[in-house]
Amino acid sequence: MLSAASAGFYLGFSLILAIGAQNAFVLRQGLRRSHVLPVVLTCAVSDAILIALGVSSFAVIAELLPWAVPALRYGGAAFLILYGARAFRSAWRGGEALAVAGTGTGNGSLRAAVLTCLALTWANPHVYLDTVVLIGTIATQYGPNRVWFGAGAIMASFVFFFSLGYGARALAPIFARPRAWQGLDVVIGLVMWAIAAKLLAG
Repeated sequence: MLSAASAGFYLGFSLILAIGAQNAFVLRQGLRRSHVLPVVLTCAVSDAILIALGVSSFAVIAELLPWAVPALRYGGAAFLILYGARAFRSAWRGGEALAVAGTGTGNGSLRAAVLTCLALTWANPHVYLDTVVLIGTIATQYGPNRVWFGAGAIMASFVFFFSLGYGARALAPIFARPRAWQGLDVVIGLVMWAIAAKLLAG
């Protein structure tokens, strides 16, 4: 159980590590100290729902359509290889940094913050690929322990978003540097390729 939960945690954490629109928004809210708790809870709970859906639905698919699991495993590996290649290309090109715009004193309304967060989460196709498809596919390899694998991935989301939201002031200067961004892209690429290799190895 502990091994499955740990694997789920590390996979979930690595998948949401990349700084995207959702994470940048959480970072901005943290810098403003504006509605941080509702925003991070919205992100984490949304991830939890999608991960639970992926873990439960792919278990059913595995029983009804045994051929679907290897097909999805290879498809997930292909996605990760491309995802990693994109991260390596971004690191090679360089010149990118996280522009934390709008970090002034204006806080905005709670409703606007939550609605923006929901849009950035549920309207993002990569969120579904990461949570429902990829985590759901890998969870099937853990059999009856897939619930613990999913619990670990859910815990990773809560740890990440709370750390990002409340630790924003410490993290922002780091990710604002192009060199740090390149290093992050390299780490993401290595992690994605390592997971792809594990998927292909079965």
